[in-house]
Amino acid sequence: MSHTSGNILLHLIFSTQGRRPSIALRFRHDLFAYLGGITREMRGTALMVNGTADHVHLLVRVRPAQSAAEIVRVIKANSTKWVRAKWRSDFAWQTGYGVFSVSESNVEAVKKYIAEQEEHHKKLTFQEEFLGFLKKNHIEYDERYIWG
Repeated sequence: MSHTSGNILLHLIFSTQGRRPSIALRFRHDLFAYLGGITREMRGTALMVNGTADHVHLLVRVRPAQSAAEIVRVIKANSTKWVRAKWRSDFAWQTGYGVFSVSESNVEAVKKYIAEQEEHHKKLTFQEEFLGFLKKNHIEYDERYIWG
């Protein structure tokens, strides 16, 4: 009998379209819970979901057969439909996203970082934060193309 095992932890980051402050306080908590629910539907685990008015961070544990691209596509498509139907007809996510691997030994630190988003963004914009992630992870980028 063959068996595939894995412990794949991903830190996903994506913004609202145009980085507009579209995630209103009145539905933010519900949206973050919904993102966790979509992750569960894909047989993953959302360990932490949080963000601000213009972006979201998710720490998720996924199955080896799942690609980051598919996970993000399903999360963004389903949550966009849900927000539009329930709260805001013009809601949309940006086209791109960031995905960063996380080691099991770093889970608590990443959860703490995600949990403290509101405080963190009193000092730093989403753009500054995201560029910092790219630099820290040695990811080459062209700013003309990352804000789509």
